[in-house]
Amino acid sequence: MSTPAGFDELIHPATRLSVVALLAATQWADFAFVRDSLSLSDSALSKQLHTLEEAGYLELQKEGGGRKRRTRVRLTDRGRTAFEGHVAALRAIVEGAGAPVNSEAPAGRRHRSGAGR
Repeated sequence: MSTPAGFDELIHPATRLSVVALLAATQWADFAFVRDSLSLSDSALSKQLHTLEEAGYLELQKEGGGRKRRTRVRLTDRGRTAFEGHVAALRAIVEGAGAPVNSEAPAGRRHRSGAGR
């Protein structure tokens, strides 16, 4: 099976997919809101945000200083487009998985994930 167009390996890991999905529903989100919504540590979220920012999928905005420092994050247009393409690719995979199984093959002899080919 070939990978559908739009499938994004960078977004696909569960944590990054969760971050991008959360941000897709808003314009800007506070770091603390994202962290708490996804039950992540500061360091785990920072790592994921850095990876997505390097790819141009996120924009980070830091405000204030010292203990009052506030970090906000948003999807860029590129990130939003990548997310929408990835969701479409996942839908294509799921819809393809619902295709009928070859009923002519004897039970136990149906091909599963490339076995028996």
